[in-house]
Amino acid sequence: MFVSVACSIVFSQEAQKPATLRYKVPAGWVEEERSSSMRVAQYKLPRAEGDTEDASLVLYYFGKGQGGTATANVERWASQMQQADGSKAKITEENFTANGLKVTAVDGTGTYVAETAPGSGEFLNKPGFRLRAAVVETPNGSYYVKLVGPEKTVTHWNETFTAYLKSFEFK
Repeated sequence: MFVSVACSIVFSQEAQKPATLRYKVPAGWVEEERSSSMRVAQYKLPRAEGDTEDASLVLYYFGKGQGGTATANVERWASQMQQADGSKAKITEENFTANGLKVTAVDGTGTYVAETAPGSGEFLNKPGFRLRAAVVETPNGSYYVKLVGPEKTVTHWNETFTAYLKSFEFK
C-alpha cells in the first residue's frame, strides 16, 4: 500500500497538481496515532522473540528549511547512542538515492540515551538498543525517519526499513 502525504506546495510539471511524498508501508508494521503534529506517521514494529519491548518508527516533517541539515541530524543521532563505558557508539552512515531523492541513513548500536522529550533534561538509559535513522531530501524540504528499539527487534525489521526508505518518492 502506498501512502501519500499531502503537506507540500511544490507542483509537478505534468498536471500542475501538488506534489506529495509517497512511500510504501511494509507488512507487519502497526500504524499508531501520531502523538505530535510534526509526526507525519508513527509505527510500532512488533518485538522479536525474547525482546521486552517493541521498536518505534516515526516519520517527521518540520517544514521547508526546518529540521536541520543531514550532517547535524547524523551528529545528533550519534550522540543518542553510547557504548557501555559512556563513550559515543560507532555510527555508520550510508548515502544513496531513492527515486531521485537524496537519502542519508545511519545505523548504530549501544545504549540509547536520548532525551525523553526535547528540552526535558531527562534521559533514557536503554542498553542493547539499535538506532536506524535517515534524512530524505525532497524539493519541499527534508523528512526525517527514526527507528529505535531493542537491537534484536530492529535487526528483525532492518530489511523492511531499508525497503521503506527506498520506496520514498515525491510526485
